[in-house]
Formats: sequence, structure tokens, C-alpha cells
Amino acid sequence: MGDADTDAEETVRCWLVERTYTDRDLIDLVYATPDGSRVRRKQISATIMRQRGAEATAATDVSTADLDPVADDQTRERYRAEVERVRAEYDPDDEL
Repeated sequence: MGDADTDAEETVRCWLVERTYTDRDLIDLVYATPDGSRVRRKQISATIMRQRGAEATAATDVSTADLDPVADDQTRERYRAEVERVRAEYDPDDEL
């Protein structure tokens, strides 16, 4: 197995740090690694979430291959602080 295969199988717990509602009835969710250096962005239809009766969870496990770097120090620090706050207040499976 090559290194790329190994990386794709590794996961890291990421925490919800940002939620934005768009004018197209979409919800943008940003989950960040505990240090705030990498993120996974997800876009979900608000209508589908309402129909399913589902909410975003406080945390999710993300493949390291699906994480994007955070470009600037200020955003990384903001995400790191938000991860600390969410981790202190919620269990990973809590709906937010």
C-alpha cells in the first residue's frame, strides 16, 4: 500500500466552527481540525435538512485527504478558539 492510500484511510475529528445560510436555501458548514489549520467545507440544502429533521452535528470524522488548508493565521486562530469552545460545550454527536 502506498502513502497516498494510507493518507486516504486516516481520519481526524473536526468540529463545527462556522455555519452560513445562503440566499439559495443552502447551508455552508465548516468543520475544522482542533488546531484550526485544516477544514472540511460542506454545503447542504436547508430544505433537505428540514425534511429529514436533521441538524449539523458538533463534530464529524473527516478523511485527511478531504481536508483543505486554512490560508491565514487570523482565520486559523479563530477556528482553533471556536473548536475549543464547541468541544467544551458539546459532545461530538450533539446536534447544533
